[in-house]
Parts: sequence; C-alpha cells; structure tokens
Amino acid sequence: MTGKKVLIIDDESSIREMIAIALEMAGYEYLEAENIQQAHEIIVDHRPDLILVDWMMPGGSGIELTRRLKKDTTTAEIPVIMLTAKSEEDNKIQGLEVGADDYITKPFSPRELVARLKAVLRRATPQGVDEPIEIEGLTLDPISQRVTIGSRPLDMGPTEYRLLKFLMTHQERAYSRAQLLDQVWGGNVYVEERTVDVHIRRLRKAIGSTHDFLIQTVRGTGYRFSAKRSV
Repeated sequence: MTGKKVLIIDDESSIREMIAIALEMAGYEYLEAENIQQAHEIIVDHRPDLILVDWMMPGGSGIELTRRLKKDTTTAEIPVIMLTAKSEEDNKIQGLEVGADDYITKPFSPRELVARLKAVLRRATPQGVDEPIEIEGLTLDPISQRVTIGSRPLDMGPTEYRLLKFLMTHQERAYSRAQLLDQVWGGNVYVEERTVDVHIRRLRKAIGSTHDFLIQTVRGTGYRFSAKRSV
C-alpha cells in the first residue's frame, strides 16, 4: 500500500467502480462520492491526499468544488485532477485556472489514470514528506507508520500518531486547539477543544520524559513542536 488516500467524485457508479479497481491494484486507498455535497463532507472528515472529480454532476460541478477547495486554506494544498468528456481547449483552461492540477479526458485507460495520478502526487508532495522524520532521536516513518526512539518502537494510538505527524511536519509554529481539531480530527467532527489536551497528554506519555519537551504548551494559544527547549 502507498498510504495515499484518493477521493473519487463521479455520479456514474460504473466509472467510480472502474477507478476504484485501478487504484486498489496500484496500492491506493480510496473513498467515493456521487455528488458535490457528499464529497465536501468526506473531504473535511477524511482529508484525502488527492481528489479525482468529474466536471459535470447533478447538484454542482467539479469546477465549483475545485474553486471552493482552492480558496480555503485548509484544503488548498490537496491536488485535484478533473475527469471530463469535454476535450475543448477552453474547458481545459477553465479547469486549470480554478486550480485543478491536471485534466484527463474520458474515455481514459486505468494505466493512464494511475500514471497521471502518481505524477501529480509527486509534484504536490513536498520533498522529503514521505521520508522518515528524525528530531532529537525521535523518528516517525510515514510509510510504515511507525514511531521510534533510537531502535525502540513506541506504542501509541492512531489519533496520537496523526497528531504527532502533523506537529513534526509543522515545526516551530503554534497551533490553537481549534486548528489542531480541524487538521487532525477533521472539520466535521464535533468534539470539545479540551479533547486535544487529553491526546497531547497521551502523546507525551507515549514518547516519554526524555522527549516530551518537544511538544510545548504555548500559553494563551495551544501547542507547538520544537527542538528548542522553552525557558
């Protein structure tokens, strides 16, 4: 498995099924939506790594969704590939102008789709994001989803892992509890902000007293990850 999650948005179930089979064979996880409203809820809840969206659907278009996503700072970095039967140059330009990262005209082969998808993900993934992250002997491997200190594996739950990954890949920036809820739990998950405190405590316990200084409380704001010891 690649560990990458792709959202397929198309009102035709046969198209979604064809794409899903191709993605599964290539080692990708996938989610499905048949309309824009359903798609937006999934995006907020599950934060896919890439979105495949049909140009025209009942109740809204892929163009509208792409424009909305690219204007929102929490979703702007998610790459979007548009799927459409429209092959005219003006339509391609329109899709790219609202922020789509690529454009595939139907009909297309599963091999072409996967190849284009891989290319977009390579461009969209900052260099080193899939490489292990090591700070002060604490190592997080995004591919195997393991966390270690030296050679010792750490035991933590999936929420603590996602929280640690987000903090380690966004060092030196203070995040409020609300921001962490949006980024780690998803915007449609209705939990109290103090839930973040509970998981921060669990995370500090999991990494142990020798490294818990890395996760710092910022009074009046929330938390940050930093190798610089606070004074």
